Amino acid sequence: MPLPFLTADRAFETADDVALPYHDRDRWRRPYRPGPWRVGAAAILLLLASFVLFSAVIISATASPSSAGMVFGVALVAIVGALRMLRMGTWVSAHGLRQVSLFATRTTPWDQIAAVRTVQQPVRWLGMPRTVQGQALLLVRRGRSAASVRPLLTSHNADFLGREPAFDRAADSVEVWADEYRRD
Repeated sequence: MPLPFLTADRAFETADDVALPYHDRDRWRRPYRPGPWRVGAAAILLLLASFVLFSAVIISATASPSSAGMVFGVALVAIVGALRMLRMGTWVSAHGLRQVSLFATRTTPWDQIAAVRTVQQPVRWLGMPRTVQGQALLLVRRGRSAASVRPLLTSHNADFLGREPAFDRAADSVEVWADEYRRD
C-alpha cells in the first residue's frame, strides 16, 4: 500500500512552499515562540498544580469542604500563574505594541512610538537581579526620556537565553512592524 505522505519522492505543490501572508493584522501576535526556560517553568508549575488538585480531591473526601476549597484555590492560582507566564512577552498588531508582564500589560499605539532599536547593554539574566552583557530591544516613546526605558526583549530572558539567532529574528521582526506602522 503506497503512503505518499511518507515518501520523499512525491511532487510538492508550489503553494505549500510559499509563506502565508498575515490574514488579520488587527489580531495580536507574538513574533517569536516562547523559549524553553519559560515553557519549562510553566510545565513544572502545572505539574505542581496537578498534585495540589489531587490533594484537594483527597481532602474533600476526608476533611471539611472549606479546607478542600482553599487547597483548590491554591491550585487555581498556580494554573493561572502558569498560563500568564506563557502569555508574557511582546505582542504586535496594527494597533500598536503590547508588553505583557506577569502582573501588568502595557499597550503603546504606533503613533506614540519614536523608535524601536536593538542596543548592546547590561541585561538581566532570566529576569533576576544579576546582569550580564547582552542585547536589548528598546522602545522609545515620543516625548519621553530614553534613559529610563525598560527593554521589550533581551538576549538573556526566558525566551532567548542560549538562542541568539531567535533573538535576532524576533528583534528584526518587531523593528519591521514598527517601521511599517509608525507614523512620522
